[in-house]
Amino acid sequence: MLDIQGLSVSYGKHRALDGVSIKVAPGEIVVILGANGAGKSTLLKAIAGICEGRVSGTATMNGEPLLGLAPQRVVERGVALVPEGRGIFGDLSVRENLLLGANPDRARADAAANLARLTGLFPKLEERSRQTARTMSGGEQQMVAIGRAMMSNPVILMLDEPSLGLSPLLSKELFQNLKAVRAAGLGILLVEQNARLSLGIADRGYLLENGEILREDRAEILRDDPAVQAAYLGGASDKGHAAPTRRPASAAPKAAEVAPVVELPPSVTVRQRPVASVSAGQISGLDIGALVARASARATPSDAPARRSTPLPPQLVAQATAARPDRLRKLLDEMEAAARGARQRSTLPPMRPLAQPAMQPGRPASASHGGVASAPAASAPTDNSETRGKVTVYRRRPGTSQFDRMES
Repeated sequence: MLDIQGLSVSYGKHRALDGVSIKVAPGEIVVILGANGAGKSTLLKAIAGICEGRVSGTATMNGEPLLGLAPQRVVERGVALVPEGRGIFGDLSVRENLLLGANPDRARADAAANLARLTGLFPKLEERSRQTARTMSGGEQQMVAIGRAMMSNPVILMLDEPSLGLSPLLSKELFQNLKAVRAAGLGILLVEQNARLSLGIADRGYLLENGEILREDRAEILRDDPAVQAAYLGGASDKGHAAPTRRPASAAPKAAEVAPVVELPPSVTVRQRPVASVSAGQISGLDIGALVARASARATPSDAPARRSTPLPPQLVAQATAARPDRLRKLLDEMEAAARGARQRSTLPPMRPLAQPAMQPGRPASASHGGVASAPAASAPTDNSETRGKVTVYRRRPGTSQFDRMES
């Protein structure tokens, strides 16, 4: 049996736990209920030997002290912790994670038997034994964390927020698995914020608030307590309480209460205050009518011709329709004449002769770039009377200033 008496934990001047006393026997589930910051996780860490605060009090497992021991020595005494956030090795397989839990001396000899018992409780672990742990769902990873702790052959199994981050469906499946663990003979100390599910599977419960135990009772009594329901279960239950009375459908609703009328003495008369309307001109100090008339006069000048509202005579419409082909033909003829005149007037300017490239001193005229002999540069065409009437074509060599004469 795990027996905690007068356990206190302090972080500097802050006292996280103050005189906590609880007991957990094998084969039962004990739940610790409390709000955030009440000290639930600190309690489990102090028992497991991983609390960083100053711990005082007594904690024994089957009469052997636990406080002050290293975490691995606490596991050797039969107390295993499943921390918040699971803490599994994501890159290892499911089987490798489970076998790591069998490292304590008390579990090495029975590692094969414990693994067989574990896969019997959780067949899915056997199916996923070769799967990488980080590829599993949150509920399956929590199952691996619980299985790894069970591989250490504990007597008391402590779980810190096992349903954290799980969907409601996976949370229900997880708590059903915890009932199977209890049936295997292990004691479970459960810290959980989901009070409804935890009280549904627990045997006893403790209420922890501000580091102190306020109450201890059986789980069903705590579940039906209106105060516990209001604090942890989201409102009071209907059990043991009278249902609210309902109004019959035929009953008419009562009329709204009207405030009584106060009668004044005859000597007192109430005069209504007249409400005077104020025009826009009085507010702005301008003559609004004159402004509107001036704007209208500017918008429509007096000498502007009136718009024609009557339709055109049929004779004018016929004449305009008949004149359309003639005007179009005349426009096309003018465009063609302008194009012919432009073609007759267009002449190409004579080609300007290109300058002969300067000769470098000491270099033969036949030498080109890179020392390779080339043909002598041809001069640009000029206007000569002997060649008049002939067309001579010159092509420039690519990348040079020389020309090659082409046959005409």
